[in-house]
Amino acid sequence: MSSNIILVGMPASGKTTIGNLLSQKLTEYTLIDTDSLIEKTQGMSIRDIFKKYSEDYFRKLEYDVIQMVCSVGHNKIISIGGGAFENPHNRATLLKFGKVFYLKSDLDILYYRISKDSSRPLLQNENPRQILENLLSKREENYKKAHYTIDTSKMNEDEIVRFILNETNT
Repeated sequence: MSSNIILVGMPASGKTTIGNLLSQKLTEYTLIDTDSLIEKTQGMSIRDIFKKYSEDYFRKLEYDVIQMVCSVGHNKIISIGGGAFENPHNRATLLKFGKVFYLKSDLDILYYRISKDSSRPLLQNENPRQILENLLSKREENYKKAHYTIDTSKMNEDEIVRFILNETNT
């Protein structure tokens, strides 16, 4: 069966890790990380895009990349940035284009994973835990619109990959 796998979730929820593991098992699939693609095409980090231009500018780039990636072909594993699923147009496109998996993580786990990561622009402030909590609270409603929710705090990486493979019949 030809299908696309889309991974959504908060920063540090495991989208990149799970995407990489899936691509090792599904060699006929192309792995696309929208944030990495944006960085490559812009020649700068997301943090620098936020700083030099704005979050709105980045969100427009993100929208364009998602539309482009979803406009052709199948057999893709797509990992999107944490805020991309907030855009209703992105959400509709992704839900139509493939099976969307929300990698849900506990706030404490997310905070632990990002606490030393300076590359996440929305979390660069005096109280990153509060920002993370606010983001999770704001975004969760849309994340839950994914086809599947996987509680990553209760499963190891292999179990998550097996679940996704089983649900996509691959």
